[in-house]
Amino acid sequence: MSELSSVTARMQRRALSATLTAGLIAGILDIIAAFLVYGRYGAQPERILKGIASGILGPNAYNGGSKTAVLGLALHFVIAIGAAAVFYGVSRKLKFLTRHAVISGLLFGIAVYFFMQYVVLPLSAYHKGPFSLSMMLIGMVIHMFCVGLPISLTIRRFPI
Repeated sequence: MSELSSVTARMQRRALSATLTAGLIAGILDIIAAFLVYGRYGAQPERILKGIASGILGPNAYNGGSKTAVLGLALHFVIAIGAAAVFYGVSRKLKFLTRHAVISGLLFGIAVYFFMQYVVLPLSAYHKGPFSLSMMLIGMVIHMFCVGLPISLTIRRFPI
């Protein structure tokens, strides 16, 4: 193996490690926050996970069993890892994102929230309820501190 291909392979492993680590941390924090917040309104974790699965299965997801909940959990982590991959890719070009990881992470969390609300959910089969300012603010705070900030701080630990 040439020195160049060895360096390239090492960079690819670092990118994969950074993305998976950041995505898994954000996914865990975000799902715990969802369980806690929506649990206060009586939603059980399995129903929350089925709600995520309803993004591709539609309302019938709520009639599914534990396999549907597992699908929802898997989709949740795919989205979190995808968000981490986006941050990683952009942060390799815009260095200030990792130099100022706290502010960029908080802003990235807001961006992820709005991307989910106004791009992902409308394109999915998920049935969104009526607008609630308080739930929007809760969602933004969760995405700032449980998604954006952990992703940015984790990615910062994986320099090029």
